[in-house]
Amino acid sequence: MLLKLMAFVQAYKQDIKGATAIEYGLIAGGVSLAIVTAVFLFGDSLASMFSTIAGKMASAEARGG
Repeated sequence: MLLKLMAFVQAYKQDIKGATAIEYGLIAGGVSLAIVTAVFLFGDSLASMFSTIAGKMASAEARGG
């Protein structure tokens, strides 16, 4: 019985799948936090830039270019 318990504990220590999943979760959380922060900080200027580009493309299309 004790040997089975020790073998189970040893196998649990060597199993790194859970740690890898946690690491990927932390990375995904960090990336999403960075995206949210960037959108919050630069959202207005990006919206303005895309509006300007869309306007220029629309005027170029109207001229037949």
